[in-house]
Amino acid sequence: MFMLRISFSDSLGGQHWTLCGRLAGQWVDELRACWQYARNHSPRSRAVMDLHDVTFVDAKGEKFLAELRSAGVEFVASGVEMKYLLQNLKTSASTNHS
Repeated sequence: MFMLRISFSDSLGGQHWTLCGRLAGQWVDELRACWQYARNHSPRSRAVMDLHDVTFVDAKGEKFLAELRSAGVEFVASGVEMKYLLQNLKTSASTNHS
């Protein structure tokens, strides 16, 4: 079974999220639940999501990342595919708001 590991820290500098594994299927729902819980407790905090160790993102995961981008989340990523995915999210978000 494929999994997603979610690490989270909250400090004066903001929230830092680190994902490892596959952002797909039920794991998108798990991340969404963790996100909503954390943001309810620190809603104005800056949020950075590290995607260096994400190996796959399905359509549901892409949609949630687009929502996070719209909410002001900053992403950190490496690799051509992940950087392209994030650039495409940014392009889609700006296109949808025009």
